[in-house]
Amino acid sequence: MSKDLQSNYIDKEAMHGAQNYSPLPVVLKKGDGVYLWDVNDKKYLDMMSAYSAVSHGHSHPELVETLVNQSKKLAIASRAFYTEPLADYIEKLSKLSGFTSVLPMNTGAEAVETAIKAARRWGYFTKGVEEDKAEIIVADGNFHGRTTTIISFSNDPDARDEFGPYTPGFINIPYNDLNSLKEALKDPNIAGFMVEPIQGEAGVFVPDEGYLKGAYNLCKKAGVLFIADEVQTGIARTGKLLAVDHEDVNPDILILGKAISGGVFPVSAVLANDDIMMCIRPGEHGSTFGGNPLANKVAIAALEVIKEEKLSENAERLGKILRSELDNFENDMITLVRGKGLLNAIVIKPKNGKEAWDVCLKLRDNGLLAKPTHGDIIRFAPPLVITEEQLIKCVEIIKKTILSF
Repeated sequence: MSKDLQSNYIDKEAMHGAQNYSPLPVVLKKGDGVYLWDVNDKKYLDMMSAYSAVSHGHSHPELVETLVNQSKKLAIASRAFYTEPLADYIEKLSKLSGFTSVLPMNTGAEAVETAIKAARRWGYFTKGVEEDKAEIIVADGNFHGRTTTIISFSNDPDARDEFGPYTPGFINIPYNDLNSLKEALKDPNIAGFMVEPIQGEAGVFVPDEGYLKGAYNLCKKAGVLFIADEVQTGIARTGKLLAVDHEDVNPDILILGKAISGGVFPVSAVLANDDIMMCIRPGEHGSTFGGNPLANKVAIAALEVIKEEKLSENAERLGKILRSELDNFENDMITLVRGKGLLNAIVIKPKNGKEAWDVCLKLRDNGLLAKPTHGDIIRFAPPLVITEEQLIKCVEIIKKTILSF
């Protein structure tokens, strides 16, 4: 197969598809574990994991088998009826997380919207906020999705500009700034503080140690819900089951997505205790596909694989190796290495007119797939099933690529 075959697919997408993404020019057809293949049968190491969704590796046999078997029995019945897989799934997730209540959804953005509704409703029913006055504090640099409400509190111009009018009810403060949070919490109408434990889309911005615990304590003192958006960081990505576990924080509302299904099926969930979740009554929120049998069975299997294959431990150990290798790599193009577990990034300094995008093109040519974010940052987040040998191969490709500029 020739390069023209890839161009053919790229041209088709350009002609018939909405232009809301700028993909790296490679056309993929197959994945297995940490590897991807393009339509010309070239093999790549995946350092993206579909934005951390494919933590279990591509086409994990246990997850695929579960999906196929359940699809032959019952794919969807809607929440108009009880189903066996949903009961088993929410019981497992509840016991694993320690929360008493689970509200299943499909995508991360849906789950964020759900958490916002739950927090507002709790503010009215429990805290006593005047109706339509509830506010939620969010952090600058956030990425919680791209729905109309969510972009209303984004400060990313690409996500926000010219999509107004915007949804009110949000207060932006600087990320990783406890003093700003303390000041904002003085507003009696605050129902919740929603935050990413690590800002992934912002370039893997890891806050200072103690920030999450400090923020949680401030929220408790103010009588405000601490809402952790772990759509990208949750389910073993950062070296623990949840990123908040690094600081022993138990959020009031937890948002999960992406890796909760191993990337095999769209699954998300909002978790809270009954005093919060039961503020939403029957008929007031839901989703046709949310909590469908396929999603439930796959998520159960995915959670079991995380434990059986010790993926949290693997992420913790290999993440340290990756950051050490890149930190000790002497060059004038990588100006910063940061991350936690296997959610990492490097900051690229342009050289001879070449920027992060050019580095990613060269990485592709050398057999590794990654993509820039915010212009000068390249995120490295491989599937958590990656071995040390495979990781070292990735490091070798990264070093070789950087030295070629």
